[in-house]
Amino acid sequence: MEFSVSNKIAKSKKQKGDSVTKANWFQIQLRKIALLIDIFRFRWMTKKLKVDYIISDRYFYDSAVNINYLSGKDKRLFAEKFIPKPDFAFYLKISPEKIMQRERKPDQGLEYLIKKEKIFSVKIKDWDMVTIDGEKNKEEIFNEIKSRIHV
Repeated sequence: MEFSVSNKIAKSKKQKGDSVTKANWFQIQLRKIALLIDIFRFRWMTKKLKVDYIISDRYFYDSAVNINYLSGKDKRLFAEKFIPKPDFAFYLKISPEKIMQRERKPDQGLEYLIKKEKIFSVKIKDWDMVTIDGEKNKEEIFNEIKSRIHV
């Protein structure tokens, strides 16, 4: 009996999906506050740990884009002023259609990816990101990044 109950819970969670594609005003405000808290925690931890390098696959930019997506606006967030400017920021540009062909595709769907790509296209300039063709093979992408960071 216990197995069937947990199995039903697992199925219902999987059917609903864990990804958020809609939020009300209050939920969006909470995300903005959480982003600010994360930024300040990050600043505090990097000073405390005295790190030389941090490599992040999304950094804070992904959260900012998601908040813009959920709010339906592509304006600069207050929290963006406090995001520490990285030495290097890269955007791997891959078409949403190509992403949806992956074995593990995002459950938010194609429309979400198209809108998110549009928001990123505006923000790339603000964040001084270098765009790299993400449809190249891994070795070519690695070499392009390596050449830009002068290693």
